[in-house]
Amino acid sequence: MYAVIQTGGKQYRVSQGDTLRVEKLIAEEGESVALDKVLMIGDGETVTVGSPYIIGGTVSATVKAQGRGKKVKIIKFRRRKHHLKRQGHRQSYTELEINEINAG
Repeated sequence: MYAVIQTGGKQYRVSQGDTLRVEKLIAEEGESVALDKVLMIGDGETVTVGSPYIIGGTVSATVKAQGRGKKVKIIKFRRRKHHLKRQGHRQSYTELEINEINAG
C-alpha cells in the first residue's frame, strides 16, 4: 500500500516504514504527526484518486529528527564592475518515519 501526500509545496510517494525529509514542520522529536493532504492511495490493483484530496484520508508519521541541510553557496559577480557578493543558505528540514496509511 502506498500514498501520495502533499506537504511543504511538494508531493511525496510514501509507504509504511519509509523515512523521508520534508520541509520543516512545527513538531518535537518523537511526536506523532497526521498528514491529511492525501492526493492518491494505491493498494495493489485498486487506486483511489482525490479531487484534489481524498476525504478522510490521512497518513500518520513520527518525527525522527529536526535538522538543517548542507550549505548552499550563492555568489553574485559582475565582471569589470568591482562587484562580488557572497551569501550562504541552509534549509531546515524535518525527518519523518511513516507509520500508517488510512484510506478514510
